[in-house]
Amino acid sequence: MTAEQVETKQFQAETRKVLDIVINSLYTERDIFVRELVSNAADALEKFRHQSLIEKIEFDSHVPLEIVIDGDDKKHTLTIADTGIGMTREELETNLGTIAHSGSQHFFEQLAEAAKKDVNLIGQFGVGFYSVFMAAKSVRVQTRSWDGSEGWEWSSDGGGTYSIGPCPGLHRGTKIIIELKDDAHTYASKFTLERIIQQYSTFVPFPVKVEGKKVNTVQAIWTRSKSEITDEEYTEFYKFVGNAVDEPLYRLHFSADAPLAINALLYVPKENFEVLGMGRMQPGVNLYCQKVLIDQHSENILPEWLRFLKGVVDSEDLPLNISRQSLQDNALVVKLRKVLTKRVIKFFAEEAGRDADTYREFWQTFGIFIKEGVTSDFEHRTELAKLLRFESSASEPGSMISLDEYIGRMKDGQDKIYYINGPSRVAVEYGPYVELFKKRGIEIFYTLEPIDDFVLNHLGEYDGKKLVSADRADLSLPEPAADADQAAAQDTAEPLAAAVLTSLCRWMKEMLGDRIQEVKASDRLVDSPAMIVNVDGYMTSSMERILKASGQGEAFGMGSKKDMEINGSSPLIKKLAALREGDPDFAKDLVEQLYDNAMIQAGLLVDPMVMVRRNYRILERIAGGPADAA
Repeated sequence: MTAEQVETKQFQAETRKVLDIVINSLYTERDIFVRELVSNAADALEKFRHQSLIEKIEFDSHVPLEIVIDGDDKKHTLTIADTGIGMTREELETNLGTIAHSGSQHFFEQLAEAAKKDVNLIGQFGVGFYSVFMAAKSVRVQTRSWDGSEGWEWSSDGGGTYSIGPCPGLHRGTKIIIELKDDAHTYASKFTLERIIQQYSTFVPFPVKVEGKKVNTVQAIWTRSKSEITDEEYTEFYKFVGNAVDEPLYRLHFSADAPLAINALLYVPKENFEVLGMGRMQPGVNLYCQKVLIDQHSENILPEWLRFLKGVVDSEDLPLNISRQSLQDNALVVKLRKVLTKRVIKFFAEEAGRDADTYREFWQTFGIFIKEGVTSDFEHRTELAKLLRFESSASEPGSMISLDEYIGRMKDGQDKIYYINGPSRVAVEYGPYVELFKKRGIEIFYTLEPIDDFVLNHLGEYDGKKLVSADRADLSLPEPAADADQAAAQDTAEPLAAAVLTSLCRWMKEMLGDRIQEVKASDRLVDSPAMIVNVDGYMTSSMERILKASGQGEAFGMGSKKDMEINGSSPLIKKLAALREGDPDFAKDLVEQLYDNAMIQAGLLVDPMVMVRRNYRILERIAGGPADAA
């Protein structure tokens, strides 16, 4: 074209502002510009396909719908061409000379402010075609419209002007020819281009060819009907999106039209890599808009406790400012998050009812994440509570039940859900805290992980029933039926006289000093001689262990006292009452040992060396050694 035919124009003011920010303030995440240009090309192809359904198009009807990308390492140029709908001169000037629907001055103020803070501008706001100037010295756009009108070329170096002139001999579509900056020559490399396409544009619904080779070979199966997809296709897609080699434990494929248009395909792996010592997992779900990657490993669309999920979420309703990268409407993002979270929780609840064995496998691997959700996600806490599973006194070892199953078996008059924490089922069952529960036939949960007490304390209540730890000092169990009460009374040994027991409690308190707030007669011990109970109803023994281990004991009042309860019917307590008068030194050793034993059964620490020396003294006494001779 001749110089007379070329017209040079000034960019509109707002376009110049964006170009200035992009060129002078943005130096990272350059890869995005390739994604933006490929996405624009895919849009042009989709528009042409739609137009061809409306009317018969003769011009270049034989040309296949595709995107062709070529790099020239020697000339340091990059070319991206499509055979889409193309542009007329007016469309070319409108689309590239201005920012369509760019918004108010406030947008540019935000953009400029982010640049000062070294924020990833493209990632936060998105500037579409103009992002090319991050890597381009100059750009030429050659295009010819589907209607067969003559072709045109637009060119600019990203300064204040651009030129438009005729460009004969073009086929339908658009070709972008980029002269790369000196520090951007890598974008002419085949390997760099393939990597970017596979990361951001692998699901574009048209062939994307890099130097003649089709790069986007994986289908976006989440947009297809479930009935059309085989198990093998689902598994292969999981391996791709989850970077996995095995099959998933669960998959959830669903679509929704309201309140948002959503297509989601989510997977649960078989392994929890966090417990395998590989550090905290990053979110595994990617956010797409019309099959174009918007947010990889998105932290916005699912709560953190669901970070173990793998897969994709695609929503056409997400508002993107200028390009596809900027999620401007926070309300819609929150709505998307809410819809997805509720659907995932519902799915787990359905699977738990459908196949208890597979859900048990899921719970053993990923139950820790559900517990995290109960403690951190107030909005979904009630629904998450339905997913909790624990062993109980009524379940077989290794078998777990839900809170709903527990409530379905509650005794008449019982209005609380009881639990007790311990390092193992055996330790709990042989401990003092469950004795009265066994005697009265009241089911109790065995929480065998330290975090479980935090979970149930945060939950507080379920289905209108409070959750209560069995090591509380103010525990009150439902009274048994009259006939059961009489039978229990016949089986119980005669306790110490009330006055003797009261005096013994007072003396033991003097021996133990400030370590115990009160020693008192127990109304719930059956076989064990003593136990430690928490006066603070919130702080359980397992919670205290965790806080002490993390160095947070003082911050949470770990200096608060505990009560010690003793069993007036225990032969050891009766013997202690007698020894108190006849051998007070040996009786004091017994009190100390009772205290240490009770602390150990509560899962709390004692001084092992002091306890061992005391044990030897007690053994020598029993064996008739020096303590006896003394």
